[in-house]
Amino acid sequence: MRETLTDWRERIRARPLLNNVWRLAVFSVGVTVLAAGVAMLVLPGPGWAAIFVGFAILATEFAWAQRALTSAKQTASKAKEKALDPRVRRRNQLLAICAGVIVAAAIVAYLQAFGLNLPWRA
Repeated sequence: MRETLTDWRERIRARPLLNNVWRLAVFSVGVTVLAAGVAMLVLPGPGWAAIFVGFAILATEFAWAQRALTSAKQTASKAKEKALDPRVRRRNQLLAICAGVIVAAAIVAYLQAFGLNLPWRA
């Protein structure tokens, strides 16, 4: 099957107009998925996954996207290794617990000082 797809792509490359149309279509789809991923960073949805998929689509035809995707993969791998380091995990867990205790203490102090006066209760 892979040979069939490779042969098909080579036939497209042999025709300049068809090749340009194909590359424009890949660019359009890739940029659309990439833009949707960027939008999903602030909207609900898998933003980073869509960004990586958009770069993967673009990388099928463009060398700059292949370089960006390779760089992103290396950065993600380094981040994963750092996150899985037991010392870093332990430190992050301790920081999260401390932050939770501080926030809980602040809430308790606020409720002690001002009470629980809900705006919809008269």
